[in-house]
Amino acid sequence: MTTTPAAPPTDAHPTRAGLGLGLVSALGFGTLGIWGKLGGQVGLDSFDLLAWRFGLVAAVLLPLAGRGMTWRERGPLLGVGLIYAVATTLYFGALERITAGTTSLLLYLAPAFVILFGWLLGRRPGAAQLGAVALAALGLGLVVGVPGAGDRDPVGLALAAGAGALYAAYLLASERWLTGVAPLASTGHMALVAGGSFALLAAGGGTLRVPEGAAQWGVVVGMAGLATLVAVPALYGAVARLGAARASLLGTLEPLFTVLLAFLILGEALRPAVLLGGGLILAGAVLAQRRAT
Repeated sequence: MTTTPAAPPTDAHPTRAGLGLGLVSALGFGTLGIWGKLGGQVGLDSFDLLAWRFGLVAAVLLPLAGRGMTWRERGPLLGVGLIYAVATTLYFGALERITAGTTSLLLYLAPAFVILFGWLLGRRPGAAQLGAVALAALGLGLVVGVPGAGDRDPVGLALAAGAGALYAAYLLASERWLTGVAPLASTGHMALVAGGSFALLAAGGGTLRVPEGAAQWGVVVGMAGLATLVAVPALYGAVARLGAARASLLGTLEPLFTVLLAFLILGEALRPAVLLGGGLILAGAVLAQRRAT
């Protein structure tokens, strides 16, 4: 089976399809925190888990969706994967220095970076986009928490902000380089680069090993399935139909989904501020779907 670049989306209702894919992607990525906590409970190191997550996806997808492509066609796909891998590495570096809430807050301010980078490239944002970013940022502060006394490490803050900026660059690169490419082929190449990067980091830290037992493999397969095989192609589809800015604002629903899933699956408390913050994020996501004029 050979794979050639896919034609651009031809949906009768591309915006509706893009919104649906964006929500599916946000829900899929929203399970990452759950799998991460379950991975820690069964003895999996973060980089080891990520290496197997992406390695498994690459092993499944590349033989099916990556055959017949030239290196010239593969280059942009591998470049997008490298941007994603570096962004994720910065994210985990930030987690070691500042709180998870502040790290997530800065990461999910990626829509602001998308709009800023787009502005620098000549795409002037409209009032609706700016208002959507403001609503999403306020809502995120309520959902994941605001910076506190444990967040005064300038290196940690810089790493988290860098992760948000690079995630924005990843979305913009996806919009520019991957539109017209089969989403599964894009996902397979991204997973190849990310899996190799995290395998090196895990090996460097002495934690790289083969998962053992049903519990560890269950976490790996669950993260590879829902948070990668489902979420990543859906994200690429949303970016192709909505553009990076609108798709990224839908992505701010991810931490809200994580908190709700933690409440339903792990029994974690659901704070009233989360509900208010979730409403603001939803309002921002809806407002973002108004095209700039």
